[in-house]
Amino acid sequence: MNHLVELNSQLPLAAVSAIFSIVLAEVIRDLFHIAGHYWQPLQAGHLMHHKAYRADLSMVSLEAYRQAQWHNDVPEAIFMVLSTGAIACLGYYLGLGYGLIIGCLYSLLFLTTSVARAKGLLMTTDLTHKPGDLPTIPTEWTVNRTYHWRHHFDCGEAYFCSTFTFVDKIWGTALALKGKTIAVTGANGALGRSLVGQLQDQGAKVIALTTSNSEFGKNVEVIKWAVGQESELANRLQKVDILIINHGANAHGDRTPDAIHRSFEVNTFSAWRLMEIFFGTVQQSKHKAIKEVWINTSEAEVNPAFSPLYEMSKRTLGDLITLRRLGSPCVVRKLVLGAFKSNLNPIGIMSPDFVAWAILELAKRDFRDIIVTFNPFTYLFFPIKELGRSLYFRLFSKDAPVSLPKSKTGVERESH
Repeated sequence: MNHLVELNSQLPLAAVSAIFSIVLAEVIRDLFHIAGHYWQPLQAGHLMHHKAYRADLSMVSLEAYRQAQWHNDVPEAIFMVLSTGAIACLGYYLGLGYGLIIGCLYSLLFLTTSVARAKGLLMTTDLTHKPGDLPTIPTEWTVNRTYHWRHHFDCGEAYFCSTFTFVDKIWGTALALKGKTIAVTGANGALGRSLVGQLQDQGAKVIALTTSNSEFGKNVEVIKWAVGQESELANRLQKVDILIINHGANAHGDRTPDAIHRSFEVNTFSAWRLMEIFFGTVQQSKHKAIKEVWINTSEAEVNPAFSPLYEMSKRTLGDLITLRRLGSPCVVRKLVLGAFKSNLNPIGIMSPDFVAWAILELAKRDFRDIIVTFNPFTYLFFPIKELGRSLYFRLFSKDAPVSLPKSKTGVERESH
């Protein structure tokens, strides 16, 4: 009887240890992968792995695939087995039981399949290397084919993870900005200018969408536009990888019909129209992996901004984004920002440079809802609100073709 009680008391610890050991095995695999890019003794073998696939992830040749298995996948699996085995022995010595051995057995499975593929006995690739078109957008917490495709054909210096994305999130390699063509609306505002400058520092090719002919430094393309002229940007957006919708207006205490119209037209419907036009540029398989839209909805989605029309228009925009990113053709990120210093808010707590830096750091860690504020309640209330609205929309709506309404105004407000 005592043995049964002791066994039952050890089961939870064994289960936790087993799960931890599997996650740890994947982390070890990802670290070996990173070493394959930066440590010279492993680089040649890993380069063979990259050269074994075409852009649709089909094999270049059977022989190239088998050699890549021998020189990359088999050494990687051996390293996993040895590392997890050593950790399991240490865990047993420390009284953690046998649970950690699961990670070693899990790694042995990878070693077995890698050797079988190298010998030509198993000719099916693993799930992340299946050939064909990319059916979905990149997943956030686990690695699907689209996520891993980006490592092969978007940026080899990012997207290192194989099953879980923990290492990329910690390392800041879950999104590559270098070489991307990124367009920013509201570029002449305080935050817009900070984003333009810091995106350039990240190696991005930046397009400033603005109402003015302001200078933005070298190598920044400036395109004049105005609210109501979204369709005129359609052709240029075809070659844009990431669209940051950052323009807006704040009517403060004004509640006149004109202020109502202007607030919703600028803050809500202009942003929505641009997003829909950008969705229309997702026309190739690779676009699902590369293209993204980031939209500044503000923490006014959940907190008072002491500007009723600003709150109402931003909350409406927030709900539209939550609705439309269910089944969206590309990644959609919300920028949920607290008060920062700008022409429209000179008493803002945060600097626009800090906000821009935080946005990019969180985006590189693949946060889909990017919250930057000193208000602790936003970090609590927004996820609850977003989860509730998303579940509601998922249950009571479905994807359908959307026709874009025509705008009646031609004024862009660069409040951000």
